[in-house]
Amino acid sequence: MSYRKRMSMLIVIDMIIIWLSIYSSYFFRFDGNVPSASQTQRLYFGLISIVVCTAIMYSLKLYNRIWQYASVGEMIAIAKAVCAGITLSYLISFMVLDARVPISVFIRTLETMLLFIGGSRFAWRIVRDKYVNKSKSEYKAIIIGAGDCGALIVKELRNHPQLLINPIGFIDDDPHKQHMQVLGLHVLGSRSQIPELVEKHQINEIIIAIPSATKLEISNIIHICKATGAKLKIIPRINDLIEGKVSLNAIRDVEVEDLLGREPVELELELIADYVHEKVVLVTGAGGSIGSELCRQIAPFLPGKLLLLGHGENSIYQINKELANSFPDLSRETIIADVQDRKRMEQIFEQYQPHVVFHAAAHKHVPLMELNPGEAIKNNVFGTKNVAECADQYGSERFVLISSDKAVNPTSIMGTTKRIAEMFIQCLDKQSETIFTAVRFGNVLGSRGSVIPLFKEQIARGGPV
Repeated sequence: MSYRKRMSMLIVIDMIIIWLSIYSSYFFRFDGNVPSASQTQRLYFGLISIVVCTAIMYSLKLYNRIWQYASVGEMIAIAKAVCAGITLSYLISFMVLDARVPISVFIRTLETMLLFIGGSRFAWRIVRDKYVNKSKSEYKAIIIGAGDCGALIVKELRNHPQLLINPIGFIDDDPHKQHMQVLGLHVLGSRSQIPELVEKHQINEIIIAIPSATKLEISNIIHICKATGAKLKIIPRINDLIEGKVSLNAIRDVEVEDLLGREPVELELELIADYVHEKVVLVTGAGGSIGSELCRQIAPFLPGKLLLLGHGENSIYQINKELANSFPDLSRETIIADVQDRKRMEQIFEQYQPHVVFHAAAHKHVPLMELNPGEAIKNNVFGTKNVAECADQYGSERFVLISSDKAVNPTSIMGTTKRIAEMFIQCLDKQSETIFTAVRFGNVLGSRGSVIPLFKEQIARGGPV
């Protein structure tokens, strides 16, 4: 409904309520037998009240409010407008028209208008909360914390029925809240009863709504909730609550992007569509975090065949299964091989003749490579040399080395080996018909061996990070 139609409808409803309130007040004042003089008085008082009261409510912007979120503040605004409007109408009737409206009529009219104008505004919210927005989902949630924050969460869940989360009740240790109700939901028990309550009510999700709790308290609650098997979520910090940022968008699982102090860089992979479409594409290290993501991003461009090469059989199995589910029509080959094995690399290139090679196979864990420099050199330097020379020998169109920002003025074994690999393909590019390029990755969110998964594990345990 448009703003103008909605405002017009509310004004008409208010006019009808005002007229009926005055009419009924005179009716009851005179026990249904209103004298003719009072009937004229009623007519003038009614017309004046309609004009004055609607004008005051309009000036106070009561017709600009979204009443489906009506609360105590809106009720106070209605009370002020009605009291001011009917009082001013009474005075105008007395002074201008010399019509002395009975005080009992004035009081009854005021009461009736407050009841029905306020009721008309809150009626939609009651219907919406009880029937329209009532979640019929079997996905049940309980809220730990029956305070202001917990009440906000329930309101948000009821305001967003499309989320299909049905709040069942509250958990709170305060003995004064036990067996009480908040927004129509019972306080089911204390935190020690969480496991039995989750089982009894078949709860799917637990939301911790205690923003002022200490880390130790949160840790203890999480420890109790872990045994239930229910999904666990937590509200933001107390600062976010004070700033009014609490919403269902803020109550979610921790994402790795939240731990990055800037927006993550997105690859413009559409630019490579032309040289992977209907081509044979080889991805080395395809089971790794970077290699597997490359496979996911390349697959939608429909290469002629996607070769998934890796040393770890489990990781290759996982990415192949994922691609089979997501892209059932994609032609794929899984290859278990070590890039350090030159003969095996030659055999693969001779058999498949890949047009494009993404070389992501590498040892990248900096501290471990400091302890095992020989392995870093064999895999990152000689492994790259083997794959790059095979690409040149068997006429691949492009070779892309997935390098690291640690190759810039390297201070570690891993960074040094990556820099050597870059220098090697730069030299090879000058004498080969294959196009050799290197792409340096910095913070790859969620990659294995990085600090981000460690942060997530620590957060899941309740800290410290």
